[in-house]
Amino acid sequence: MDASTVTPPLSDAARAFLDAPERQRLLIGEERREAADGRTFDSLDPATGQPIARVPQAGAADVDAAVRAARAAFESGPWATLPAADRGRLLTRLAGLVADHAEELAELESLDNGKPVKLARVVDVAQTVAHFEYFAGWPTKIEGDVVPVRVPDTLCYTLREPVGVCGQIIPWNFPLLMAAWKVAPALAAGCTVVLKPAEQTPLTALRLGELALEAGIPPGVVNVVTGDGETGAALVDHPGVDKIAFTGSTVVGREIGAKAGRALKRVTLELGGKSPSIILPDADLDAAVKGSFQAIYFNTGQACNAGSRLFVPRESFDQVVGALADRARAARLGPGLAPDTQLGPLVSEDQLRRVTGYIEAGREEGAELVVGGGVPDGANGGYFVEPTLFAATSDDLRIAREEIFGPVLVALPYESVEEVAERANDSEYGLAAGVWTRSLASAHRLASLLRAGSIYINQWGMSDPAAPFGGYKASGIGREHGHAGLDAYLETKTVWATLR
Repeated sequence: MDASTVTPPLSDAARAFLDAPERQRLLIGEERREAADGRTFDSLDPATGQPIARVPQAGAADVDAAVRAARAAFESGPWATLPAADRGRLLTRLAGLVADHAEELAELESLDNGKPVKLARVVDVAQTVAHFEYFAGWPTKIEGDVVPVRVPDTLCYTLREPVGVCGQIIPWNFPLLMAAWKVAPALAAGCTVVLKPAEQTPLTALRLGELALEAGIPPGVVNVVTGDGETGAALVDHPGVDKIAFTGSTVVGREIGAKAGRALKRVTLELGGKSPSIILPDADLDAAVKGSFQAIYFNTGQACNAGSRLFVPRESFDQVVGALADRARAARLGPGLAPDTQLGPLVSEDQLRRVTGYIEAGREEGAELVVGGGVPDGANGGYFVEPTLFAATSDDLRIAREEIFGPVLVALPYESVEEVAERANDSEYGLAAGVWTRSLASAHRLASLLRAGSIYINQWGMSDPAAPFGGYKASGIGREHGHAGLDAYLETKTVWATLR
């Protein structure tokens, strides 16, 4: 990377947000608050390691205040009696405000997370708008059923009602978009939320809270508490929370699932992955190489559905690996705000240590390091790592079995379709899988064999608010997006009435 890269200045709107500490406080009801005990932490620019904002470290007292605000809004505020059509209109208005502030939000996301600002524009912000627009159409379509029971002179019908107060814990890889994934269906259903962004990337969640109030969503419906795992644990443990929605690591997800199970809280978990991408012998290799590169190095490999295991026919293995290595060498690393950056830094120093630790483990276990594997020249304190490609012959290596969450791809040769399907499924995870082929029959045959929540055929990572997303096995519980995502925030009530 070029150490002399100059990033353009921030827009006036993004600079105004960063220069106003009072806008970076907890949002509880309609109040901006410091943490009750006064604790704070710094949010860092991953490209430099330097602080860009200081935000409150919410404790149990702050979480309690936020949950109480959400409960009051759910049970007795204007939200409780708001007509469904008006909920939809408010969500449409929020979508419009996100679109109006797209550049500001993209810059804040890039600065806080490190991702290329052009990626933040076309994926994070654009998809956030799409999610609020999509779920704005649902409130007037939440319907119960009349049940034709066998009991004479009896009317039986069902109602779909909001779950209640939802604690939503989001990750740092797509902060604004993950907030939309959770907030949009919850509000469409009529729930209220306490949103806890990752401590590495709190800024766009705080800004979204402002925009929700500006859209006219009543105070207390969207509350935002910033902090680390202590804050998240207080939210999960709070008896006033009816449902927990979490996106993050499988390790933490298991802990949250266990706690929610003991309390009999509703829970949605979107967790880790070690997703296989399979190139079949008849595939268009140029397209497969281009798509496989994007599948792992998109967002610097920091995606739960990253295609981090690549299975290649033995006869074309060297050709595919060589082409991927050429692309990796040509990739432009740099600060997210630099217009030509393709791969930004990792999100934090901890993540850099994690990823470089796995790279060292790959070397020690005997995998061939084809390209990358180091910190580039000119990192200047930023959390950069080169796009890395290993060639290996064993599926038992740690780099082939464990989620790395960084720009590290493992290429593995195979002999037959039956063999590769079995090997691809030999994982504790089941979030996504991909197939590259010219044969429609082969594509659908493999799609039926692969145990994963999303199967990508001749592409990778396609997403739409209407299409369910979630994982098999240790990749999670439940689905987000679409009707399934809305259902996760609804309860079913059965009503019986005697007519005589």
